[in-house]
Amino acid sequence: MDKEYFFARYEELGETPEEVIINPVIRVNTLKISEKNLIARLKKVKLRKIDFLEHGYEILDAPFSLGASIEYLLGYYYLHEAASQLAVSVLGKGEKILDMAASPGGKTTQIGMLMENKSVLIACDKGRRIEKLRNNLERMGVQALVYKKDARYVKDFGIEFDKILLDAPCSRNFVVDDKWFTQRNVADFQENAQIQKELLEAGFGVLKKGGELVYSTSSLEPEENEMVVDWALEHFAVELVAIDCIGDSGLTDVFGKQLHKEIKKCRRLWPWKTKTQGFFIAKFRKC
Repeated sequence: MDKEYFFARYEELGETPEEVIINPVIRVNTLKISEKNLIARLKKVKLRKIDFLEHGYEILDAPFSLGASIEYLLGYYYLHEAASQLAVSVLGKGEKILDMAASPGGKTTQIGMLMENKSVLIACDKGRRIEKLRNNLERMGVQALVYKKDARYVKDFGIEFDKILLDAPCSRNFVVDDKWFTQRNVADFQENAQIQKELLEAGFGVLKKGGELVYSTSSLEPEENEMVVDWALEHFAVELVAIDCIGDSGLTDVFGKQLHKEIKKCRRLWPWKTKTQGFFIAKFRKC
């Protein structure tokens, strides 16, 4: 496939796509430092506050690598793309929280910060990046129980959670991968969707009644987003919760297929509109 093919898909969905270049973003870790004190320490770095994030700053210019500074190593901040930070903001606080696909730990450390280490936080991932997750949790001062585990089997924990984050494995998007267009095809999206559905089913199985699950991806493809949500609404006793954040409403007409109207409550971040990477967020409540 190529850029023209995928841009034609986005045009069929009603968009006028264009390539986007974004700056890196840091998230201040308020478990260890205040925003004011961190900004003072990074006085040689040109930062701009991101208005739709509570603790996010865009890096406009830096005379050194922000991933190798003393402040980074001390856990004062996390290099965390802007759109990606929204998933945890949408999830909100809880008493027992599960992060189903946690590595390398950006969202897990954000959850711990939001909860000030006062909740039970379980993070699992089956991949080789789990050591990065453990390292980032330690660096950021976040307390969590970490399991190397396929999240399709979280029922083994024997625990019901009031909040679950499923930042699902996906095809990602062209903004964060300059080779993306030549490495992806529709068959990939359909294969990912099957895994995403299995993970959602597992998540709903350990979500308590009235609890909330946030499903997110960094994919722009409806097969991994709205169509997965449509399937979930058909197969489980769940409802969608309206989301208040930047982005467009979820799509309900996908390549001529009519989806559940409630999917408008989801948020879809088109890069050329939000100036972030592509992103999708749905918030379910168990009935």
